[in-house]
Amino acid sequence: MTAAEITRSAVEIRALRSDPAILEALSDLLIEVVAHGGSVSFMHPLERDDARRFWTGSLAAADRGERVVFGAFERGQLVGTLTLLLDCPPNQPHRAEFAKMMTRVAARGRGVASALIEAAEAAAVAAGRTLIVLDTASDGGAAALYERFGFRLAGEIPDYALKPHGGLTGTLLYWKRIGAAA
Repeated sequence: MTAAEITRSAVEIRALRSDPAILEALSDLLIEVVAHGGSVSFMHPLERDDARRFWTGSLAAADRGERVVFGAFERGQLVGTLTLLLDCPPNQPHRAEFAKMMTRVAARGRGVASALIEAAEAAAVAAGRTLIVLDTASDGGAAALYERFGFRLAGEIPDYALKPHGGLTGTLLYWKRIGAAA
């Protein structure tokens, strides 16, 4: 067993549901990631009420089965999250999308994101999906990580969004066939 496998074995991944403690932990994580420049649709400084409002809606969608919000825990503390979007248009029932992958700054490089990707991909296969798509920022995004998991670059859209501290960044679009289509 390698050091990375030992470290990753300490990460517990589970699907999250609406819960006040989970809502606060997710809000803390989102605020931290945005403060450190994470391009996850929000600007710095991110107000706690805005973070709570986002996660309240996201967890409600998870409760309805429209998505799965995965949480990564180390010693009972939330250290990462990844959302698997399942509520696609009627002509795309075979597709899922990864969104809002975030890892606490102190937990980066320990396999948290990898464990989240593996769990989300397995859930997509279990839900009968055969294609996953995602986008990640051109500047400072997780492109190399996704490529290690077999995602293929479809292209880049320049000047797609504002960075949390200002300035534009492009977005990279990725796809991967999974399950029966792999």
